[in-house]
Amino acid sequence: MAKRRPTSLRTSSQDVAASKRAPSTPQTESPAFRLAFADDDFLTSEDTRGIRFQLEYMKPEFRLREQGINSTVVLFGGARIPAPGKPAWAAKNEVQKANLEAASKYYDEARRFAQLASATSKALDFKEFVVTTGGGPGVMEAGNRGAADVGAPSIGLNIVLPHEQAPNIYVTPELSFNFHYFATRKIHFLIRAKAVAVFPGGFGTLDEFFETLTLIQTRRMDPIPLILFGKEFWGKVINFEALAEAGTIAPDDTKLFHFVDTAEEGWEVVRKFYDLPVVDEVLRGD
Repeated sequence: MAKRRPTSLRTSSQDVAASKRAPSTPQTESPAFRLAFADDDFLTSEDTRGIRFQLEYMKPEFRLREQGINSTVVLFGGARIPAPGKPAWAAKNEVQKANLEAASKYYDEARRFAQLASATSKALDFKEFVVTTGGGPGVMEAGNRGAADVGAPSIGLNIVLPHEQAPNIYVTPELSFNFHYFATRKIHFLIRAKAVAVFPGGFGTLDEFFETLTLIQTRRMDPIPLILFGKEFWGKVINFEALAEAGTIAPDDTKLFHFVDTAEEGWEVVRKFYDLPVVDEVLRGD
């Protein structure tokens, strides 16, 4: 965090330390005596939920501002998709094992897509198009790994789950955040996003995709490249044409996103949208 401005006033940290040194009496041992901002029971109570929402928004926001990060490229996708050659740890049967192992090609494409985004980010002093993922395994790991491949920082937005999801080792430590609320985490996924790439995944990926799509469709968010990797996968999972035929979406709503199969195809969508130099030219100028 940013250093404090010089002040002649006592700081909150000083008073927290002083309170801990107070003589032990029934009064000082009472929860009522604790400083409000140093009282875990108070801060995690039902009545202070709104404050926790605010804190979860503010902490990453301050950190990203300090780093001068203006825009991001977000990668959504399945945590269960293994890297090529790695076991399908999440498979519950032989069919899932075979399908997840076949889906490892998306790990490679996510890693390559992140490399392409990060090469452009590097040319812009890592202020724009910074790779951002949910910070976990699978496609998320591939995204952060691709950034690390080209020496670029990347963001991880983890969330506390019943089965612990530790940050993958490729997230930049200073940009590795942890959330309690899905809602504030989603804000940070999209508030700086200049492109969103969605790889095959489960309920969480679908939730993130539809959240983004709804914001663009309802014009609560400016149009950005929204890229679906794996036309065959998405064609099986969601019948977009059926929604259009039923009249529950407009016919042109199917033009709000792009199907691609390779990282190069995906980055070309982003490059053309923003009129960016081709990556080879970026790398030659390095």
